[in-house]
Amino acid sequence: MSIETTGSLKQILGNYDAGKWTKSAKLDTKSFNELDSSLFKDELKGTDNRKSFSEMLSSSINEVNGLQKEADTAIQKLVTGESKNLHETLLAVEKADIAFKAMNQVRMKVIDAYKEVMRMQV
Repeated sequence: MSIETTGSLKQILGNYDAGKWTKSAKLDTKSFNELDSSLFKDELKGTDNRKSFSEMLSSSINEVNGLQKEADTAIQKLVTGESKNLHETLLAVEKADIAFKAMNQVRMKVIDAYKEVMRMQV
């Protein structure tokens, strides 16, 4: 095991051409502009289709509620024998569980933000 001096390190780094690195690292910004315009085409047309935070939150809660109901019906079908697909039932239950946990995290963040705003001095 040997420790190389900085002189040999400089020699090694000198062998690599930095110009080649910068040429290979140049980005084609034209493709990014095309990507931007295609991704946000609907948003650029107008602001009529935007939702408020409360509308977005209530629609998310309704989606979580729908997933919970789907999981309940999948469990009922499995218990009554209408469905023999255990894996589909478990998938529905896990989807509902993940959605509920995500909603709970959002709830905690909203509560933390509210507490932070209430601590502010005016």
